[in-house]
Amino acid sequence: MLALRGATQVDSDAPRSIVSATIELLQELFTRNALDPADLISIWFTASPDLTADYPARAAREMGLVDVPLMCAAELAVPHGIPRTVRVLVHTHSTRSRSAASHVYLHGAAALRPDLGPAGRIGP
Repeated sequence: MLALRGATQVDSDAPRSIVSATIELLQELFTRNALDPADLISIWFTASPDLTADYPARAAREMGLVDVPLMCAAELAVPHGIPRTVRVLVHTHSTRSRSAASHVYLHGAAALRPDLGPAGRIGP
């Protein structure tokens, strides 16, 4: 099993903005990690407290992930939190090692993990 992390910053608290940004994030995670939807175990989404117009999980359903367990929750409202942020934790069956995992942080959410390079890998 492999757990993959990612986040993106959404343009506005509008349903289409939340869904579009989340689709972009999921597609990038799937591409970088060569994920097969059949191997997915579950996906956990969180949204910053200022995103209330729609569920990020709706993006996964629009992508056709209708039989994957999904969960949404609100992030803690911390003073230094990045606004309009969707985060994701994908659990998948994989032979890939944790060190080969490519985590994805897009747009303003890249500030959450400055230790990750453009390819989203931990380390060199």
